[in-house]
Amino acid sequence: MNHQDIIDFINQSASPKIKYAFTDIDGVLRGKIIHRQKFLDGLTDGFGFCDVVWGWDSADMPYDNGRTTGWHSGYPDAPVRIDVSTFRQLPWEDNIPFFVADFSPPANGTPTNYALASCPRSLLKRVASQCEEMGYHAEFAQEFEWFNFRETPHSLQEKNFQHMEPLTPGMFGYSILRPSLESAFYHDLFDLLAQFDIPLEGLHTETGPGVYEAAIMHDEVIRAADKAALFKTAVKEIAYRHNVVATFMAKWNADLPGCSGHIHQSLWNPEKTKNLFFDDTQPNRMSELMRQFMAGQLYCLPHITPMFAPTINSYKRLVEGAWAPTTITWSVDNRTTALRVLNHKEAYTRVEHRVSGADTNPYLAIAASLASGLYGIRHKLTLDIPASVGNGYADKRNGILPTNLEEATRAMANSPVAAELFGTEFVDHFTRTRDWEWRQYLRQVSDWELKRYFEII
Repeated sequence: MNHQDIIDFINQSASPKIKYAFTDIDGVLRGKIIHRQKFLDGLTDGFGFCDVVWGWDSADMPYDNGRTTGWHSGYPDAPVRIDVSTFRQLPWEDNIPFFVADFSPPANGTPTNYALASCPRSLLKRVASQCEEMGYHAEFAQEFEWFNFRETPHSLQEKNFQHMEPLTPGMFGYSILRPSLESAFYHDLFDLLAQFDIPLEGLHTETGPGVYEAAIMHDEVIRAADKAALFKTAVKEIAYRHNVVATFMAKWNADLPGCSGHIHQSLWNPEKTKNLFFDDTQPNRMSELMRQFMAGQLYCLPHITPMFAPTINSYKRLVEGAWAPTTITWSVDNRTTALRVLNHKEAYTRVEHRVSGADTNPYLAIAASLASGLYGIRHKLTLDIPASVGNGYADKRNGILPTNLEEATRAMANSPVAAELFGTEFVDHFTRTRDWEWRQYLRQVSDWELKRYFEII
């Protein structure tokens, strides 16, 4: 449907309601239901939205270190704009029309505002424009692992998040048997997501009690990020309807595998007829462009790690032997390295970024992935890091990833590379939010500390 067809559809709809949403810095969807007339009236100039969404964390606690907004600014409205091209309908809510929004400038001008520098989707749009100006079409997809529990939001609170009941018991990776226990939920995920314009390539169990993995169909980079961002909330909403709670925490249990959010990426010619990462005449069928792209990603990775690992919990996943990388490495079809090359045929040749977790904001993780790859192309970096052979955890020749959020945030805040990639305003805002997250963690007393120190010390 083109723009006018969508407007006509909205005008003729039996329901006067429209839902729209955008992600905050943590990837949490924030939005509203509005009346059809308000939707139509705001298509040109946007809608006023309280800018506190850039001034608080995922628990709605205001930052004490923010510059973007805060008590000092009075939390005014900022103009949010709906992207009409993102039109879809919510099949589990009577097919109400739904749109993705962001804090981009108006089409007829480029004024800046304090919210624009903080908006993850706007950041990705700027990176995608750079990619297009360089003559490339970026094709991306994100895949997710997540755990499901036979709980409700109320039961989780009552249990204090202890003794939660997994949807199914046991370690049943790639099982055909286990999904049959919850076939209505399993098939609703696949079918309703497709109806919501998030078609899946595949859906299966991973190893662990009640854990699923879904690979989203690849698409143009902004549409791919939209699908990934909406996927996480859509899964949670579908789960609610089956009395299930889904979590995308990177590592909810120390004894179980973590949850990834791997990013699959390739660059094509503008006509989308040739995969520019594939060259049958080169070693491993990897083109020079692909090697530059990967060299940029590996070079930039320690400068921008919080965009792939944004929470305290992220770093509990990035440990040796836990199916997540810890070293700045690459290899061909090797699941122990940061970058995994898949190159069996041209149509599917791509780089899989394996640092990214399920807890990422897809817009930020994908923007970081694309921007760092383009950095390598612009600077004509050479992939002089040898491919890892065997266990990538043991290959520390090029260094290791930061081991906690504080270390990673400090590196990004002081990095001229990060500033070049994303601009000083975004880096300042984002790293301030990660510093806040770290300080909230430092104030807490964990169960581990109680068990270890309470009696014996």
